[in-house]
Amino acid sequence: MINVQNVSKTFILHQQNGVRLPVLQRASLTVNAGECVVLHGHSGSGKSTLLRSLYANYLPDEGQIQIKHGDEWVDLVTAPARKVVEIRKTTIGWVSQFLRVIPRISALEVVMQPLLDTGVPREACAAKAARLLTRLNVPERLWHLAPSTFSGGEQQRVNIARGFIVDYPILLLDEPTASLDAKNSAAVVELIHEAKSPWRSHRRHLP
Repeated sequence: MINVQNVSKTFILHQQNGVRLPVLQRASLTVNAGECVVLHGHSGSGKSTLLRSLYANYLPDEGQIQIKHGDEWVDLVTAPARKVVEIRKTTIGWVSQFLRVIPRISALEVVMQPLLDTGVPREACAAKAARLLTRLNVPERLWHLAPSTFSGGEQQRVNIARGFIVDYPILLLDEPTASLDAKNSAAVVELIHEAKSPWRSHRRHLP
């Protein structure tokens, strides 16, 4: 499903006299269908940079990021923007560390939107969104309010529900339980296990 070969990424800090900050250096990774992989490493080791590159938020300086999209393999490093949008719609989901959505949109709408974009009827989208919000312990009284008014943990649970609303073949999660207590962390772990079941889990380390 994912084949990363020799990916490098260096950030240039233009406001600090062009200081170069190498973050990824020839990173390679293969993930097969059904695998659950944890990127484990110290702060600053490039975990989030690699995830953002896998979602095509960052463009690597070199290397390939091959993604299985339907019956074809697509290199996200060279893919046109329209192809990236298509892949994000049905193949790759993304749960960032922080929820970023249009203000004044209700939590229920925020969660529903990715599934609505695939053509699923609105009623079915709302029902699935409600189930996910319930499982993630977001009170029903909050569903019709904008998430910008929520606590950090509540926003993250809305963010996670949005990530799981579509059955993506690939789902990227960037520290999904960082803002959550033990009860809600367990709910997220359960969703992850269900998504990958009955496949095996693996752990990868970034030095």
